[in-house]
Amino acid sequence: MTRIGIIGGTGYTGGELARILCTHPGVEIASMTSRQNTGRKVSDVHPYLKGYVDLEFTESVGDVDLAFVATPHGVAMKEVPGLMDSGIKCIDLSGDYRFRDIPTYELWYGHRHSDPEHLSKAVYGLPELFRDRIKGADLVANPGCYATASILACAPLMKAGIAEPDIDIDAKSGTSGAGMVPSERTHHAHCGETVIPYSVGTHRHTPEIEMALRMFSGEEPEVLFIPTLVPIVRGILSTCYIRLNRDLREDEVQDIYRKQYEGERFVHYADEPSIRDVVASNHAQVGVRSIGRRAVAFGTIDNLVKGASGQAVQCMNLMLGFDEAAGLDMPGLGV
Repeated sequence: MTRIGIIGGTGYTGGELARILCTHPGVEIASMTSRQNTGRKVSDVHPYLKGYVDLEFTESVGDVDLAFVATPHGVAMKEVPGLMDSGIKCIDLSGDYRFRDIPTYELWYGHRHSDPEHLSKAVYGLPELFRDRIKGADLVANPGCYATASILACAPLMKAGIAEPDIDIDAKSGTSGAGMVPSERTHHAHCGETVIPYSVGTHRHTPEIEMALRMFSGEEPEVLFIPTLVPIVRGILSTCYIRLNRDLREDEVQDIYRKQYEGERFVHYADEPSIRDVVASNHAQVGVRSIGRRAVAFGTIDNLVKGASGQAVQCMNLMLGFDEAAGLDMPGLGV
């Protein structure tokens, strides 16, 4: 069995990693770290793991083959170098290794990047677009949740060369995307019966979306990204407004999406993408409608699974030579 460590095991993504990995046929969760909860049983912090994860939180990850780094931005770059130097493969769920361009990272994240050596070796971990690069990689940067839904929605038109470069994205997310630490914005009395746009034009996933679409398509997109908080717990719906550079029938536009994701286990074309269809699963739904030279593309995911921990496990499977769907092959809730 491959020994797996989870660094930062108390948050939503750490808990989701443990929930998925505890029944994975090829791995053993060897350690979960937490500075504030060292010595406590994992199942005391995450009661849903009782009977599945019989571990106590530790301060260090110990002897493992691969480590998931589920820490805040700025912390991961302090953890990864030592792990890599010890021969431990890493998947970083923060934004610390998503950009090859250090000035872009420092501009959008607001602090200096301290590990340019490993940054240059990191692979962007969106399997449906970059599967061959992920296979056998030693360091994978797990994509952001908003970015995953938006990139999957826009990529087929960009790759086909029929999209104008300016893309407007209206992305709606549940409150779990803000993490476990409460804030004024995510306090139920503040957000429970309203819709709140935030970080308009300044959200960190903006340059990530542009980077990934550029890497995949060779085109140079210009993205206006508007995230919105909606009163649900899990799920993202990205609605992407794209101008086309030539006239196509709607069925021709839709056929581009069906061909792009044909054969994919976790990305499916849907006429009406639904958050409930993908919640609690690693599945994503995409769809598109076109009117003349305007297209509206949709992407839906569970922000904690395909948008974080599930996608990280999908990358792990590729890195370690497991079946890509191992531990992940379950449907969404539906209702």
